[in-house]
Amino acid sequence: MTAAIEVDHLTKQFRLYNEKYTSLKERVVHGGKMPYVPFLALDDVNVDISEGETFGILGHNGCGKSTLLKCVAGILKPTSGEVRVRGSLAAMLELGAGFQPELSGRDNIFLNGSLLGLSHAEMEKRFDDIVAFAELEQFIDNQVKFYSSGMYVRLGFAVAVNVEPDVLLVDEVLAVGDAAFQRKCLDHVRRFQQEGRTIVVVSHGTDTIRQNCDRAMVMSHGRTLTVDEPGEAIRVFLAALLGGGAGPDDAVGAVPGNVVSIGTVTIEHGGSGSRPHLYPGEWMTVVADVDSLAAVPDAVAVVAIHDDGGELVFSSDPDDPGAWMELPAGGGMVRIEFPEVPLLDGTYSVSIGVRSRSDTAVYDWKDQGAQFEVANPGRTTGRVRLLPSTSFRLRSSHHTGQVPAISPMGAVGAPVADTTS
Repeated sequence: MTAAIEVDHLTKQFRLYNEKYTSLKERVVHGGKMPYVPFLALDDVNVDISEGETFGILGHNGCGKSTLLKCVAGILKPTSGEVRVRGSLAAMLELGAGFQPELSGRDNIFLNGSLLGLSHAEMEKRFDDIVAFAELEQFIDNQVKFYSSGMYVRLGFAVAVNVEPDVLLVDEVLAVGDAAFQRKCLDHVRRFQQEGRTIVVVSHGTDTIRQNCDRAMVMSHGRTLTVDEPGEAIRVFLAALLGGGAGPDDAVGAVPGNVVSIGTVTIEHGGSGSRPHLYPGEWMTVVADVDSLAAVPDAVAVVAIHDDGGELVFSSDPDDPGAWMELPAGGGMVRIEFPEVPLLDGTYSVSIGVRSRSDTAVYDWKDQGAQFEVANPGRTTGRVRLLPSTSFRLRSSHHTGQVPAISPMGAVGAPVADTTS
């Protein structure tokens, strides 16, 4: 498949100045040179992103993911290496990037369009759609320096997506927008996916990566930890992030001590042995085979359940004492029991992890390690099974002082004293 973006041995180094010489005397004394510490933001990064692929980038703050996107967008020049992009590109990288605060929203739309290579006439054709998408009709002629952060994001994203680029770069600034706008943006991203456009998205939201991306890259300290399918990339990201951050020489997915490994994950339920599915309200137990090279006295078992659309349905609380356990050397079987599962029809996946209670390090994480299916024999619809109780009483009567008791089925029982008068 043809690569839309090729990143070849990309390195970007910045200079960090600990002190600055402001006077002429200081500059003369030091020969015009200011001491600095070199900082390697990107260190020999290599990745190919295919045409039509939605590609995610995960990493802790300062890992280099935004610097990488800026190099791909042409905003930053690499220290060494090369970036090749095929087709037109639009980028939504950071709040207010490319906006001139003294200009109005209208003027900034045309300015950004010219920076993306579109003529004034082409931008006039798209102008109304951009303003409508950003929901800024009343404020489009105001200076953008008076815009809120949410208005900045809406205008920037509206310009980026309405120029119909072949490649769209989106940094995690979308978290600034409200929930309704985020849904609108995701709908637009899905339309781009259907049209075969290439999308690169940076996000701290693992669910966003899991639901929308074909592959994902995990970065740490300017280097690539892994490029893999979303589930495995998220596991490596959690290990690096919650384990304190993997260094450049760490093994992919390494965790402190690397002492725990989750093996086979199975599901037991009320219908096990007689039918493949469980009914709403039945019990369920998640069983995981866990190996441990050494004793772990402060382990915590965590579990997450997603539906077949990738939406998170449940995630356990790691501070729940009921999830704490002591793993002996050699390991054993971890059992997480649900007295009842109130879910309705659907196929659900179970992810399970083992982490430390004291320092939040993730020893291992098995993403979508098992599945279970729920079949609802009744007529209830929705996602969860609730059990409402219905009753009925006549309004109180001041004439009789008594009201007949009405059962949930509508039968009239013996009169009872009216306590509501």
